[in-house]
Amino acid sequence: MELNRTELAARQRIVGAIVLGVGLVFVFRLFQMQVTTDEWKNRAERLTEEQEVLHPSRGLCLDRHGELLVTNAPSYDLMVVPRFMAEVDTSALAALLGLEREDLDTRLSKARRYSRYKASPLLRQLNAEEYAKLSPELWRYPGLSIRTKPVRQNVHGVASQIVGEYREVDREDMNRDSRYRLGDYKGKSGIESQFELELRGTPGIRHHLVDVRNNVRNTLTELDSLPVSGNDVTLTLDLELQQYAEALMRGKRGAVVAIEPATGEILAFVSAPSYDGNLLTGTSRGAAYDSLSKHPWKPLYNRAVRGTYRPGSIFKMVQGLVAMQEGVISERTHIVCNRDIIGCHGAHTQDDLRRAIVHSCNPYFYDVMRRGVSRHPDLDKFDNARLGLGWWTERIKDFGLGTTLGGHIPGTRPGLVPDTTYYDNIYGKRHWTYRTIYSISIGEGELLATPLHMANLAAIMANRGWYMEPHLVRDIGGKGKPDALQQRQEVGVDAEHFEPILDAMQLVIEDRTGTGRKAYTRGITTCGKTGTVQNRNKADHSVFMALAPRENPRIALSVYVENAGAGGDWAAPIAGLLVEKYIHGEVASSEREARILDATYPLDPEFAETDMPVPPTNPTPAP
Repeated sequence: MELNRTELAARQRIVGAIVLGVGLVFVFRLFQMQVTTDEWKNRAERLTEEQEVLHPSRGLCLDRHGELLVTNAPSYDLMVVPRFMAEVDTSALAALLGLEREDLDTRLSKARRYSRYKASPLLRQLNAEEYAKLSPELWRYPGLSIRTKPVRQNVHGVASQIVGEYREVDREDMNRDSRYRLGDYKGKSGIESQFELELRGTPGIRHHLVDVRNNVRNTLTELDSLPVSGNDVTLTLDLELQQYAEALMRGKRGAVVAIEPATGEILAFVSAPSYDGNLLTGTSRGAAYDSLSKHPWKPLYNRAVRGTYRPGSIFKMVQGLVAMQEGVISERTHIVCNRDIIGCHGAHTQDDLRRAIVHSCNPYFYDVMRRGVSRHPDLDKFDNARLGLGWWTERIKDFGLGTTLGGHIPGTRPGLVPDTTYYDNIYGKRHWTYRTIYSISIGEGELLATPLHMANLAAIMANRGWYMEPHLVRDIGGKGKPDALQQRQEVGVDAEHFEPILDAMQLVIEDRTGTGRKAYTRGITTCGKTGTVQNRNKADHSVFMALAPRENPRIALSVYVENAGAGGDWAAPIAGLLVEKYIHGEVASSEREARILDATYPLDPEFAETDMPVPPTNPTPAP
């Protein structure tokens, strides 16, 4: 039966009212959920994919014999999720953590700004003892948890300046390399920085589906990848020699650099005073760094490659080699010791090259350089000096002076070999002659070199005219030494010219008038040269350079002891002990060793030699 129009209209109104009512309910409920309350907003299950980085194990550092130098040790970061900390007694928590209440509040505020739902670090790098003290109380604080993270541990606490520091990245690191994220660590100096790419490895990735509160809802294992450990780096250092060198330099300021001449590998590398690199990890890092940076002896300053000193009398041997190669003198050339020109010391009057090196005769090498740079007698004295010095500068740089020696040692300074431009800037182009700059002829004046340069010079003497660029790495990841570290450099002096220099260096140690007698070691033919380096208004630096044995040398080294006076008093005996330790494996000169180990500033040059080996009275240099 058909409905009449009145009934149909009534039904339409009823259906319309129902639809309108339901719509109004939905609108009201949506308004209530989205505007008047956060309840449903906070309970929304908005899923998103998140990647968890799996950090690889960092590569180890080993010495040349495979002894472990640097490893990874666990540290503990205290993490906080701010949303669970609302009811926490922050005064009690501050006391537990050993923090001031204001400091804790600042840290919690920083964590809330980062995220109320995600964990972020509250305290970093707790050690095992600190973690053990804290862990029984964590149940009282549901917003706190522990994240284990590795830090670097210097196993023996040696070679800290050259191994370098491993610490948290900063914004500049993250901008430069997108792989680094907030809270990651990287090598910031030394070997840790130089070989960061090899040591750090490749991170893995674990994929999760998480909700808005960072709760894991599901895993996506098919997308995961495993981390790949970093490569181990085998250094050239000899751990036993390194430890002994650091012990000898304890209580002193200066540097020791020892090189294997045939390879250019660094055997020992000491900047004194040194420090234990483990001090710069953990919660006490800030206080330790402040203490080291404010120490008047500057232990953070790497004197071995950053300290620039005048080379002193050691440089005279370079003068002799260049002059012989150029035919300016021969090994038999005698020069009068004219002390009216430049001061000298000792009872000698007219030496040949060998005796001039043994006696460290200043007038001799003053005249040697004068003859070398006066190459244009047809010109006036100003142009003669400028052109001659230009030639001289290039020849000296052939010995690695004034360069970074290949730049393989982090932080190496080139020193200074002054050239014509340098003196033109000081005096003007026509206002200086050889008489103005002659102090560089004896290794003084504006000439500057690092202890690394002097050790490399000893390696040049040992090799009779060439050197391998000094470096600190023997192997990376079992693949051997990188080709870039195996660079040989010739100095442009024939091998025959080195023999009279080596004769003189042997006499420096073995002759009864030699200035390096305290470096003598029975059974080892050692060649050396002392240097007493001027230091303005302060005490001179004690310097010694040596190689041993003379035939088939195994070690070449330099020793600098700041403000210690004559090179033969302190640097020479330290060098002698290091040679004995490396070649014999032990030290028999107990009196000499005890004197060095016990010494602190001010250093006394006088000491008994009753237990020291005595050089032969009339040594005969090797033919």
